Amino acid sequence: MMSRRVRRKVVRRGKGKVDCPETDENLSLDENGMLDWTRLPDDTVIQLFSCLNYRDRASLSSTCRTWWTLGKSPCLWQVLDLRPHKCDATAAAALASRCENLQKLRFRGPESAEAVIKLQAKNLREISGDCCRKMTDATLSVLAARHEALESLVIGPDFCERISSDAVKAIAICCTKLQKLRISGLHEVDADAINALAKNCRNLTDIGFIDCRKVDETALGNVASLRFLSVAGTTNIKWNLVLQEWSKLPHLIALDVSRTDINPTTVSRLFSSSVSLKVLCALNCPSLEEDASFASNRNHRGKVLLAVFTDILKGVATLFVDTPKNNMNVFLDWRYSKVEDRRVNEILNWLEWIISNTLHAKVAESNPPGLDNFWLNQGTTLLLSFMQSPQEDVQERSATALANFVVIDDENASIDIGRAEAVMREGGIRLLLNLARSWREGLQSEAAKAIANLSVNANVAKAVADEGGISILVNLARSVNRLVAEEAAGALWNLSVGEDHKGAIAEAGGVKALVDLIFKWSRSSGGEGVLERAAGALANLAADDKCSTEVASVGGVHALVTLARTCKVEGVQEQAARALANLAAHGDSNSNNAVVGQEAGALEALVQLTRSQHDGVRQEAAGALWNLSFDDRNREAIAASGGVEALVALAHSCLNTSHGLQERAAGALWGLSVSEANSVAIGREGGVAPLIALARSDAEDVHETAAGALWNLAFNPGNALCIVEEGGVPALVHLCSSSVSKMARFMSALALAYMFDGRMDEIALVGTSTESTSKSVNLDGLRRTALKHIEAFVMTFSDPQAFAAAAASSAPAALAQVTESARIQEAGHLRCSGAEIGRFVAMLRNPSPTLKGCAAFALLQFTIPGGRHAVLHVRLLQSAGAPRVLRAAAAAAGAPIEAKIFARIVLRNLEQHQAELCV
Repeated sequence: MMSRRVRRKVVRRGKGKVDCPETDENLSLDENGMLDWTRLPDDTVIQLFSCLNYRDRASLSSTCRTWWTLGKSPCLWQVLDLRPHKCDATAAAALASRCENLQKLRFRGPESAEAVIKLQAKNLREISGDCCRKMTDATLSVLAARHEALESLVIGPDFCERISSDAVKAIAICCTKLQKLRISGLHEVDADAINALAKNCRNLTDIGFIDCRKVDETALGNVASLRFLSVAGTTNIKWNLVLQEWSKLPHLIALDVSRTDINPTTVSRLFSSSVSLKVLCALNCPSLEEDASFASNRNHRGKVLLAVFTDILKGVATLFVDTPKNNMNVFLDWRYSKVEDRRVNEILNWLEWIISNTLHAKVAESNPPGLDNFWLNQGTTLLLSFMQSPQEDVQERSATALANFVVIDDENASIDIGRAEAVMREGGIRLLLNLARSWREGLQSEAAKAIANLSVNANVAKAVADEGGISILVNLARSVNRLVAEEAAGALWNLSVGEDHKGAIAEAGGVKALVDLIFKWSRSSGGEGVLERAAGALANLAADDKCSTEVASVGGVHALVTLARTCKVEGVQEQAARALANLAAHGDSNSNNAVVGQEAGALEALVQLTRSQHDGVRQEAAGALWNLSFDDRNREAIAASGGVEALVALAHSCLNTSHGLQERAAGALWGLSVSEANSVAIGREGGVAPLIALARSDAEDVHETAAGALWNLAFNPGNALCIVEEGGVPALVHLCSSSVSKMARFMSALALAYMFDGRMDEIALVGTSTESTSKSVNLDGLRRTALKHIEAFVMTFSDPQAFAAAAASSAPAALAQVTESARIQEAGHLRCSGAEIGRFVAMLRNPSPTLKGCAAFALLQFTIPGGRHAVLHVRLLQSAGAPRVLRAAAAAAGAPIEAKIFARIVLRNLEQHQAELCV
């Protein structure tokens, strides 16, 4: 039996107090040393329930009958937040039996508002609804009629244009105990509605008609009980009436006119005429901010003006006689002091709500110019302070504003470094992570969103990781709440950029969490945001070899292929294709390239995505096919899936698009053209012309990949003639002589060498078809031009002194010096087939000295020890009988010195590889 005593203590949670148990003796264990949770005292179980969200509470309640009963305890159902959940009539009916004592309710959307009516929570004191743009008078009126005990009603911040003064009048008639009413975006609040509030709601002290088009100023002067009033963002205000009527309100102590056209004269007269007014909040009021003399004036007749150009924290501190000693942040100082003062708490809570609403609603979202100093000097401090507010909606809005105000360009994921580092410097990362640990899902999602945006900055990303944020975010990514999982996946996406945090994400279980997200939400509707972020994060992680292997091992290939095949959302398609491209990019280091190709439907899906109307999707799909084409089996399967036709069409259509898309389209054709059968098919489908056009691009990456594709195509005599006829020789000559890319120049020279080594001549004599449709070209002139530029290209790698030394000596050092000056580092990644190697060997016998030199230069690049495929090339050269031909070329009396020296170096490379094999 368990032996324990429970004594009760009272802890503060938000505004109220919660009676909870405190254990002062150990719970007994069973014979296996395990705690029997089902034998916990009832009050301990209730306290445990109070720390969980509704889903976890429901899951725990289903453990046994006792806990099912305890889960319905009235003390657990005083506050209900339905925003993260779909609340329809059926769900509301199921909850109704628990809601008899419900005090506070939050919901999202008019559909939920209609369902809330069925909760039968007649004792509700507070209702707060957002995303209510489509809410009607009827819904709001019934909501008020069914909850006559309401003391607080907040609907916003969306523009509720379907709500009229009639609904406000209904509220006044039904909810006579109302103390707080805040509604956003009404078209008009007329005198009848406001006078009804004044007549029926005698305890109404807080009104907010925010972002309304018109409010009757005179009628507001009749609400004598008013202490707090906000008309932030409201237009068409007649300030002369405001001065006449509002200054007479006997109890009005705080007024919010933020985002209005109030002018300095009105402010001054309001301060002088209103006896009770203590504080005026006027954030983002252009007329005040543009008046330099008013902005510099600090004499406001003992009243406090809160504006962008004033010290807000200092101003708030002056409102109170018993200002805490450290008045650097009155909100925090008072909150953590032990002084109880209802009046002070009311003012501070109102100010927190009003200021956070303005910073969130307009300033942070639209990021108007000229506010850098405000954000750096006090805006950041205010938001971080409000994130510690006892008001949950203030916390959420502040986290959202923090996420928005750092963003400069959302499209390109660009943030303001100064603002981001100000958040970090003032301890904002730890505060956000603490919110992310909350059991409240609304706070979790907003905190994760802020962390995601801030983590675009590398220093902030490091701080997040150092504070243990990666584990927190991975846990949030496992949430069943869509918004929470979406923002957490977004944060992991940003943190996985670069190499610093990929390993930590994998170690925390992030790879599996992200893959599981895709499996879960690809079967559900409305999860496109989750899917895009999860796939984006996996794409970043897949760029790392170790993480790439883990992605495949936990089912990531199947998950990503499923997205590529079935999802119709372009953002998801783009990231899924990018992830598959990165998975296939590791070449010989793992087997993912083959694994992706063997996944059912993978290649067909990627080929289909190249036909998308979205450039990003086409670019990533082509990039994936390019990487996959390095595998022999994949290459042929891509062609069999219609890849040649699709990629040729893509090359034709991308000539006026981004360089990234052009590069990948050319690259995918380059990869496919390694196979001569595919090369012929590409030529037959009309792929030569767009590749020549891409070879003329000024972008180095584009013309380099196009040159590679043309080099492969030129191996076939029919394609070579087509390149000539389509005007490819001038394009290749230009690249060979002018490109800043050594690889582009190299491959252009090789393509020209293939075209004019004699194999094309017979085809040219009879034309490309029996109908003699070949275009008239001057082959002799083009050959002379091509050979001239091939020779000039090879000569650029010729150091006269090094060649002279190598010619005079057979010492290895002399040849090594020539090799070093002639080496093109990237050429070591090129892989040649036996037929290609054989063709270069045949060129060594060609009567043209230029082609001999070019062939020897190419074989030097392909056999340099350490090259990725050097061993393969050496073996192919040995099989082709190259040593004998190389010795003849090195000794030929009439050959140019470059050809001789390069041939000697290739022979030395062969010998060196042979020696290494023997060892």
